[in-house]
Amino acid sequence: MNISLSFVSPYPPTYCRASISSPPTQRPPPPRHPPSRPPPPSFATSTIPNPNSTSKPSDLACSLHCPHFQSCSGCTHEFNLHRPAVVDEAAEFFKNFGVSDFTFDSCNLWGWRCRAKLAVRGSSTEPLIGLYQEGTHAVVDIPDCKAHHPNINAAGELLKKGITQLNVEPYDEDAGTGELRYVQMAVTTYNTSIPQSKRYEHGKVQITLVWNSRSESSPSFQKLEALANFLWRNGGPGCDFHLVHSVWANFQTSTNNIIFGNRWKHLLGEKDFWEHIGGIDTSLDPYSFGQANTRAFDSLLRKLQKYVPYGSSISDLYGGAGIIGLSLAATRKCRSVKCIEINKESKPSFQRTISRLPNYVDSNISWHHADASVDPLSWLVGSDVVVVDPPRKGLDESVLGALQSLSSTKHDIEASNSTMLKIKDEKRPWILRAREASIHIQSKTAFGDSGTLPQTIIYISCGWDSFKEDCKALLSTKAWYLDKAHGFNFFPGTQSIEVLAVFRRGARATLKKNKSVKKKKKKLV
Repeated sequence: MNISLSFVSPYPPTYCRASISSPPTQRPPPPRHPPSRPPPPSFATSTIPNPNSTSKPSDLACSLHCPHFQSCSGCTHEFNLHRPAVVDEAAEFFKNFGVSDFTFDSCNLWGWRCRAKLAVRGSSTEPLIGLYQEGTHAVVDIPDCKAHHPNINAAGELLKKGITQLNVEPYDEDAGTGELRYVQMAVTTYNTSIPQSKRYEHGKVQITLVWNSRSESSPSFQKLEALANFLWRNGGPGCDFHLVHSVWANFQTSTNNIIFGNRWKHLLGEKDFWEHIGGIDTSLDPYSFGQANTRAFDSLLRKLQKYVPYGSSISDLYGGAGIIGLSLAATRKCRSVKCIEINKESKPSFQRTISRLPNYVDSNISWHHADASVDPLSWLVGSDVVVVDPPRKGLDESVLGALQSLSSTKHDIEASNSTMLKIKDEKRPWILRAREASIHIQSKTAFGDSGTLPQTIIYISCGWDSFKEDCKALLSTKAWYLDKAHGFNFFPGTQSIEVLAVFRRGARATLKKNKSVKKKKKKLV
């Protein structure tokens, strides 16, 4: 039995780049109420406004227009999505530290979220799929979320039909009963068979069903398989609109607030999930961390790459699945890239991404399953550029201390040699094990070992408050100065911004005005 679904995009992809003095103009979204039987999602094309425009957009032009606003905890403000109030604070902050050309970039203001974790509650006849209401554990159903990629909403509609038809019981937190607890939906726009301009609207959804059992040996697993088959049969490649990329299961019985358990199983569809970001093909497992706003992340990576000199050696702390480090290896022809990540589950994704790097990449590439906060100086030595992308709480105290301690004086070589001797004399087995690369790809070119210390820090932050504290701490030692800063609108509808900041070693160069001496020309008689 095939089920007919309504797929609609109630908002076009909209791009803007805001200058500090004047916000850009935006096109208003189309009406909120689409016809009952629209075709598959279609994204209108919009022009990028002039970042230097002096015209101010109307409140409606950049407003959320979401029926779930205020009841749902996802978005915190309804107007001026293109420019949250925190942008002005950020501009003033950076200006105080010598950066007067701070920029703020936006991509999609609606339909930007390509990764969502949603609670499943209610009943089999009236399932609720959405987020908790602020300060409660009452789930708000959000079928028309304006932040979601339209195909996430379409997949949610399909899942509800499956829950109802198969009598799947949503989870009851109070009783600890029920079958389906949560669903994670991730959109991949990777599809080389269609033009690039069409790939976003044709994104396919990887669906992970978080099932209330210990494993596939539980009695309810047959119902889980039936639900997965329903999703594939009605949203897979045999349908008029291919919506579902794959179906996974996660098994979780804990009564705490942790969404995922430790056991995962691929059920149907493609096992590997690919995306093209930062100039490379990247792989992400459903249990790996991935940015929700794919387009904004790609924009950040393209900007970041400009600040890394060709042929650099990179240390990528808090490196995850290595997307940042590997994109630099490919686009900046780095001598070496070290990725340090505490989550061992990121290793398979890193391995698959390496397998698709362009043939011209000739770098020493390694991935280390290690805690960057333990003996952080050992990860810094030998690097020209250190990239840090910490969690919302900011840098670990030990990492911040190691960066602060790097000298900016002529004694660099002596300090570096002293550090190298300490590293070589290290005998603690847990430290030595961490330094051994879990994955190592040797360069074809023989690069000598370098004892250099980083000249550049590239700090990517998702926590504005913690970044401000880390920034002030780094600058307080006078070993670093702030060179550039950019903001990115990763979460339109909230007061969150993603920050890309570039620190350089030493003191900021002062510009001296050259006095031009006018010489009188002698007239030849």
